Amino acid sequence: MPLDPLTKAFLDQLDTMPTPKLWEMSPASARMASAVVMKLANPKDMPIGKIQNRDMPGPGGNIALRLYTPVAAGGEALPAVVYFHGGGFVIGDLESHDAICRLLAEQSGARVIAVDYRLAPEHKFPAAVEDAFAAVNWVEANAADIGVDANRIAVAGDSAGGTLSAVVCQLAKAQGGPSIAAQLLMFPVTQLGGSFSSLHEFAAGYFLEKQTMDWFFGHYLPAWADLSDARLSPLLAESVGGLPPAYVMLGGCDPLHDEGLAYAEKLRAAGVPVTIADYPGMVHCFIFLQAIVPQAYTALTDAANALRRVFGTL
Repeated sequence: MPLDPLTKAFLDQLDTMPTPKLWEMSPASARMASAVVMKLANPKDMPIGKIQNRDMPGPGGNIALRLYTPVAAGGEALPAVVYFHGGGFVIGDLESHDAICRLLAEQSGARVIAVDYRLAPEHKFPAAVEDAFAAVNWVEANAADIGVDANRIAVAGDSAGGTLSAVVCQLAKAQGGPSIAAQLLMFPVTQLGGSFSSLHEFAAGYFLEKQTMDWFFGHYLPAWADLSDARLSPLLAESVGGLPPAYVMLGGCDPLHDEGLAYAEKLRAAGVPVTIADYPGMVHCFIFLQAIVPQAYTALTDAANALRRVFGTL
């Protein structure tokens, strides 16, 4: 599948930057380098009604949250989207995904709650999973305090954050709560150690590269990790029936394309309502390239409208 020409031009520009690859860096250096790329790619000056920073108690200490309220919000309780950022469980933070959260809040009409979960290698698996699940429980328990409708809480995330969203839904089902109305899974990792065609076809030269993924997982996984654990590989869960409606976004030139598609198809086969938004010629997490490709804005807007339909606000 050929790359979108505008996306290819952006990747060619990245190749001219005199910086090492992520897998050649320390986690600290990779975080700084990633911040530069995100600043270059992210949409600029996204309007938002209100931003509030606050903390919640978590399994390993306080977890920072950022709450985004859309411009047109009134005084009533809003639907909520609990957002988990991507970055291979090693990089990314509230700042890297600020513009995306702003846009998602404005387009969905929901209060977006971004979660600054613990990162590896300082905090290996299952720290991120524990923080993500705790955050959704906290939002439900504190819904009245933060102006959220406890009956309309969705989870969303990109890449590693998409994986966390899928895992949180499985945990909520297994433990009888919290109640989750929808899951927005964008470019998720669904099976560690899998052998999907897209992993090989797009292993290098398509933004996210296999060596980068290996570097991420090398930092994230403790020595005792079992790759068949559904908290790492949600595709391998014994049962996915009864999970919330899913919107699965994929990039046609993403090495994670095929495993994301496989998870969407497994959900659908189990009777879960699923929308698959598959974008030919697009790379991993292309939603951040809004200054470069028109599909980026359209893709996120379509996903936000899908949330509106679930929330009953469209």
